[in-house]
Amino acid sequence: MNEFSSTDEKIIKATFSILQKEGFVKATTKRIAAEAGVNEVTIFRNFQNKNNLIEITKNYYLQRFLDKLEEIFDFNGDEEIEDYLRSNFVGLLNLSDEDFSIIKVAMEEVREIPEKKQLIAQITDTIIDKLDEFFKCQIENGKIRDVDSRVLAVMCFSVTFQSVVLWKIYDEGQTIDADRYGGAFLDILYNGIKA
Repeated sequence: MNEFSSTDEKIIKATFSILQKEGFVKATTKRIAAEAGVNEVTIFRNFQNKNNLIEITKNYYLQRFLDKLEEIFDFNGDEEIEDYLRSNFVGLLNLSDEDFSIIKVAMEEVREIPEKKQLIAQITDTIIDKLDEFFKCQIENGKIRDVDSRVLAVMCFSVTFQSVVLWKIYDEGQTIDADRYGGAFLDILYNGIKA
């Protein structure tokens, strides 16, 4: 990760703050400078232009978030499947509001600039790749039957992403009973839906 001066960090934090509150279109250099408490010229001197500043800001926050996701979904091969999936669920629930703001900014980027799906794709790929790797390991160790590990990873990602991430971002009053929800999800995953 790049090392930034304290002024650059203030500008990057101000940029992210505006992106998460108002979106990409309204993130003008004038507004960013005011939020950061710097002269607009400083932004151009340090970052050349608005697009470059936004890319640096996205990359800065994205890398921090991806590092947290890697930690949440990391495994050593000795975990029980249920413990691993429950740990993922709880790990996502315990992410900070700032972390969830990164996802919100990524989703806004797709909405406002449809041709740019980079942030959300990197977040999605990181989680699905780690889950796929875990399930391949479980298949090789004979802990689960031979299924398409990628399909299983996408299915688990979908449930986790929908239930945790979207609830945390868009339904601020929602309280999630992680034990009950996680237990019900794992029961359905293990036992299916057939009577």
